[in-house]
Amino acid sequence: MPQTAQTLDAAAVRSWCSLSLAALGREREAIDAINVYPVADGDTGTNLYLTVESAARALDAAFAGDAAPDLPEAVRAMAHGALIGARGNSGTILSQLLRGMAAVLAAGRDGDHLARALTRAADAAREAVAHPVEGTILSVAAAAAGACAQGGDLVTVARRAYEGARAALEATPGQLAVLERAGVVDAGGRGLVMVLGALVEAVSGEAQPPLAAAGRPAVGVEAGAGDSAVGESCAVEGGPAFEVIYLLEAEDAAVARLRARLDALGESLVVVGGDGLWNVHVHVDDAGAAVEAGVEAGRPYRIRITHFAAGGAARPELVQRAVVAVLPGEGLAELCREAGATTVLARSGEPPASCDLVEAIRRAHAREVVLLPNDADLRPTAAAAAAQVRGEGVRVALIPTRAAVQGIAALAVHEPDRRFDEDVVAMTAAAGATRYAELAVAERQSFTSAGVCQAGDVLGLIEGDVAVIGAEVGATAVNVLDRMLSAGGELVTLVVGEGAPESLASDLEAHVRRGYLAVDTVVYHAGAGAPPLSIGVE
Repeated sequence: MPQTAQTLDAAAVRSWCSLSLAALGREREAIDAINVYPVADGDTGTNLYLTVESAARALDAAFAGDAAPDLPEAVRAMAHGALIGARGNSGTILSQLLRGMAAVLAAGRDGDHLARALTRAADAAREAVAHPVEGTILSVAAAAAGACAQGGDLVTVARRAYEGARAALEATPGQLAVLERAGVVDAGGRGLVMVLGALVEAVSGEAQPPLAAAGRPAVGVEAGAGDSAVGESCAVEGGPAFEVIYLLEAEDAAVARLRARLDALGESLVVVGGDGLWNVHVHVDDAGAAVEAGVEAGRPYRIRITHFAAGGAARPELVQRAVVAVLPGEGLAELCREAGATTVLARSGEPPASCDLVEAIRRAHAREVVLLPNDADLRPTAAAAAAQVRGEGVRVALIPTRAAVQGIAALAVHEPDRRFDEDVVAMTAAAGATRYAELAVAERQSFTSAGVCQAGDVLGLIEGDVAVIGAEVGATAVNVLDRMLSAGGELVTLVVGEGAPESLASDLEAHVRRGYLAVDTVVYHAGAGAPPLSIGVE
């Protein structure tokens, strides 16, 4: 039976954040596709994912300290991370919802406090929006709060909030004409439902069933499309030209004046935060004036300006095509850089965030980019980064490589002079034809698909599943290699990490020569940060 929680604690908050990020990663493209209010720019799912990703990073940092955080510290970290990383209207509003919840949950952890927290969150979000509109994420938040207003135990309150939000989401087309014309529900509201579903799973242990199809893609929708709960119509045609977002350090009185000035300058105004730190979002024609207003109010930073019409046109100095690859070690990174790739290092336990991948894609200075995440768990993050950069006019193809050896295989057949689609197909085929394995050392006793392992055991993972449990690296590597080659193969790629025995690569090469005469072997040294051994078989 799934375990249920009677009270909320810091671990449950971390689980909630992690489950929310995973859910938004799965739904990101579907939510982007129904993004029709107030600007049809197809980025609501991406913005929500990036916002929660920032919250998750802040929580991870809190748990990485000398002492684990308590509940108030955890909810404040989650809310603060969302605030500083909020993207778009819906992401900004979600950050305010989390901030409103944090203010109440810091004082109590039972179901009644959760109900009050949801009410405070809905009120705080509505107060942050200059011109609230029904049929948006605000309506969904209010319905969630109303559904559990009578309180109850923690799991009951979470479930009532989720069911109330789902019902409100289905009603949004009847509240907002642009949604009804497009045949979709509100994109931001759908994202909030995913977050509340993750809350139910975190406290009850029960995953919620998938939502119904998001609706038909919102392509060519008429004016009024986009991702937030603000009142003015802001279509690409005829609406403000720029989206301006920045963090602001300022006093409350100065922010009140800023709201009035920005409201007169543009549309889609959302200002969230407090205690001297604010996130400002507005759509304007005069981006400079919006930033100057922030300078007069305090200290703006992390300023992001997006041109709705131009979308980041290609600059003359751009190359035609580049490959961006995530690698687990400086040795592999150097190898791939020599092959012409732009690289991002991913050390064990420290996967890159989407902002790291966005920076790498921009650093490649290319009109077309092939992105190789080389990690199955990194795919949602890579997809969010790709979606963000596509909005800047860069053509990005994400090849879902699950291991560095698949990325090496893809890079080996990369030909920048052929057509983009043909290059992507060839690289995808090469990656898909490469089976992969990895050695790891167990940190604790655990149940695996190959049996029970103890701390210090060497685990041989094939295609992500534990297939071998051994006592030492060399023998386990041979066992894994034999299992992989039993299905055939022409080329074995061995990627050796810094902590592997010195003779490991030569011993494995000799083993292949003795037992598999028609199989070639190539060895790469990954350096620090990589697993002891990764194996690819093509």
